[in-house]
Amino acid sequence: MAEKKLGIWMDHSTAHLMKFIGGSIETEIIESRLIDLENVNRLWNNVGRFMSYEKQQRWAYFSKLNEIIKDYKKIILFGPSDAKIELFDILSEDERCLKIKVEIQQADPMTENQEQAFVKEYFSKN
Repeated sequence: MAEKKLGIWMDHSTAHLMKFIGGSIETEIIESRLIDLENVNRLWNNVGRFMSYEKQQRWAYFSKLNEIIKDYKKIILFGPSDAKIELFDILSEDERCLKIKVEIQQADPMTENQEQAFVKEYFSKN
């Protein structure tokens, strides 16, 4: 059975999970509910509560990604923001993920085709 490989282009609002299977790619999109605009005005008056809310939402986003990632052997995290580094830090603390080979690369915003080409090229070399 071939190693399970996953490419993730991500920022703090969206993660494009590209499952690399037998040379083809299947994409799934996970969105963060980082800010619920209806609650922003109520929370804005209390910055501490807003920051706590933001942290909770970010943790939920990363936790959801972590649950998917734990089933893979090789992962490439790429994208324009520090979200990939934050996720890597969470993975590094999870014993279920210690045997996963994870690499991080900086990347600009990309089209879906560019993301898939990036993942195919990465895994064809690694």
